[in-house]
Amino acid sequence: PILWKDLISKNHIRINFAYRSFVWYSEATDKAHVHCVIIGFAGHDTVKKKIYDGSTIIEARHINGYLLDADDIYLNLKKDAGDGRPKIIQGNKPWDGGFLILKKEERDEMLLRNPQLATVIHPFIGSYELINGKERFCLWLVGVEPSLYRNDPEIMRRIAGVAEIRRKTKTVAVRALADSPTLFAQIRQPSTDYLAVPEVSGESREYIPLGYLSSDVIASNKLFLIPDASMYVFGLLHSSIHNAWMRVVAGRLGMSYSYSPAVYNNFPWPQPSDAQKSKIEQTAQAILDARALYPDSSLADLYDSLTMPPELRKAHRANDAAVLEAYGFPKDATESDIVARLFKMYQDLTSR
Repeated sequence: PILWKDLISKNHIRINFAYRSFVWYSEATDKAHVHCVIIGFAGHDTVKKKIYDGSTIIEARHINGYLLDADDIYLNLKKDAGDGRPKIIQGNKPWDGGFLILKKEERDEMLLRNPQLATVIHPFIGSYELINGKERFCLWLVGVEPSLYRNDPEIMRRIAGVAEIRRKTKTVAVRALADSPTLFAQIRQPSTDYLAVPEVSGESREYIPLGYLSSDVIASNKLFLIPDASMYVFGLLHSSIHNAWMRVVAGRLGMSYSYSPAVYNNFPWPQPSDAQKSKIEQTAQAILDARALYPDSSLADLYDSLTMPPELRKAHRANDAAVLEAYGFPKDATESDIVARLFKMYQDLTSR
């Protein structure tokens, strides 16, 4: 909306053709990939509008700022959906220069020297760790007696490093945090289990892999968290409907999707019957049950389009069907049709 609302509404610009995101392979020696869109616009309409999506050419009635054949709609950057759904929050931001973060080997060495530190060393998970099943840890000293760690030279070295790195930053608010170097700069850790949504996920996956984490797993600022998220919420967000919405409205990091609270807070939720809600809860649980059949596989393994196990694919298809039914969308609705219907729902909700 920062760009197109002004151009379209005030200056009467019309988008007449557009190439959706693609990789431009330059002739530069470093072979860096540049991710592009091409948008042709003017102060007048053309008779034939076209959207180019890879090898597909879509003849459009109207092209909006999201490069969709749909009316001009602008999503709000709101922090809260305001309709009673569970809130989504960002994870914890260390701003520590890496001093509070531990590799597995560093964690093991600390515990070998002082087993009592087990209470202050927690798993630390971001997008990469959640999706790829990698281990990382952090010093989590919230509410911890200083007597537990003050005599540990390695921890004290790390705390001093945090204080120093914060004092040297140009950000005034962070410099003030040099007085509390034992703590993360921003703390939003839930006291309950939570649903984790990766901020960044590869574009080749049909579904963004979501996962439940326990409250003792510290979420980094590269995760978005929904505390106490029910199976219904899990099923709704893991559906092809939500992922179709996400693919259009999320930001990009290169070609990867960059999730944000605006994707979640603006996503139109259905109004299911009790039976439809119960069905989604069942299909959502079936997704977790199918994952559990492959305990040694990461979410990256399970959600690769070529290696996705048949049981998991079947569970997702059943969940997609249940969510489509709750929205009242046709069983054979295409992704573009789903997005058009969701945008119409959003338009109706915001015009009330």
